[in-house]
Amino acid sequence: MHERTYMEGTRGVMNVDWEERVDTQRLRRERTARVVERLQSTDLGGVLLLNDPNVRYVTGLAMTGGSGADHYTLLTRDGDIVHWDTADHASNQRYNCPWLDDIRYACPGLGNVPRASGSESARRFLIDTMAETVAAAAREYGVDDRPLGIDVPNGRLVEALDRQDLEVDTETAGELLLDARKTKTRDEVECLRQVAAICEAGFQRITNELEPGMRESDLWGAAVDELWRQGATVHGGYLTSGPNTWPKHQANTTDRLIRPGDLVYADFYNVAFLGYRSCYYRTFSVGEPTSAQEDAYETAVDNLYAVLERIEPGATTDEVAEAFPDMEGEHADYYGADEHWQLTTNHWAHGLGLQLYEVPLIWRGISPDHPIELEEGMVMAVETQEPADRQGVRVEEMVVVRDDGVELLSQWPIEEITEVPF
Repeated sequence: MHERTYMEGTRGVMNVDWEERVDTQRLRRERTARVVERLQSTDLGGVLLLNDPNVRYVTGLAMTGGSGADHYTLLTRDGDIVHWDTADHASNQRYNCPWLDDIRYACPGLGNVPRASGSESARRFLIDTMAETVAAAAREYGVDDRPLGIDVPNGRLVEALDRQDLEVDTETAGELLLDARKTKTRDEVECLRQVAAICEAGFQRITNELEPGMRESDLWGAAVDELWRQGATVHGGYLTSGPNTWPKHQANTTDRLIRPGDLVYADFYNVAFLGYRSCYYRTFSVGEPTSAQEDAYETAVDNLYAVLERIEPGATTDEVAEAFPDMEGEHADYYGADEHWQLTTNHWAHGLGLQLYEVPLIWRGISPDHPIELEEGMVMAVETQEPADRQGVRVEEMVVVRDDGVELLSQWPIEEITEVPF
């Protein structure tokens, strides 16, 4: 295991002038530079970004979702950025985001707005107007004589851009952004360390408040309250208990009453600090766990750490995936499954960053036949599970690939089930 240096991951969430924490200016600058460097190695004049995490990666703007293509960004090969957004957001950004000097009003040519119009002529107007805004900017910045990459190909938009005499490349931009984002800068890693620490505050809140008679939803609400209080934004996650823990309940968190002898696990996924997403499971027992529960937990942890031992730069995902359970270990008979791809999310490792699933993905469902090589600076979550007498345990670690082993971002104790007495 990689040992982090002094103070990494232990500083506060607020900006201060008396020590360096996350340097947000450097964070933005280095992310954009990575994309520009890769863009300049292609023949593209620029990339049109529709995917929210890609937009945030390049602009630093807080993407809040939306009704469709009501925000989009052009990044040119010279590093110029043009961003389009809704009227309120664009006005706010002009005041609060001085690192961006060309912010315009967006036309929502894709998504819910044109669908809601109920009119094909309205849809045509919106998509053509959106394309006109992009073409005008490409001409202003002198990149209209080169192909324009688009990160999320859309047939209607491509056709509209073609009507503006822009040549569109639907292949290069998406791969370019994936490549730029697959390894993390020092500030990105620190954001992920910090969100792991915030998740641990949530786990502590669970241990403080968990008792028989609580509803899952009430306990989850307390955990979410703590996450927000600590400075996170919560875009997902859940808590489940008892027989809802295996197989995991389709509704995730329900109004079930927690009872003595229950296992409870919480998955803090899509909890974000400065946009950087967590995925972090821990399991709790209401009272002393049974022998079967302890055995299942030990199996899950052993399986997880067997995977961690194989993670290093230069290792390939097929080699690492071999450490995950085989079909018997996956309890495929219970599911009636014949192939690993039918067992999505049970045992795998996935990249983390500005979204939940980034490069790499290590999974028996695809890795044996489609391997890629791990690189230093990749960040991922590794997760396993195991049933125990009609309940189940889940555990997960957040890690960084280092040249001397993985760095654990997650620090909540994992050796044993967290027992909550009552």
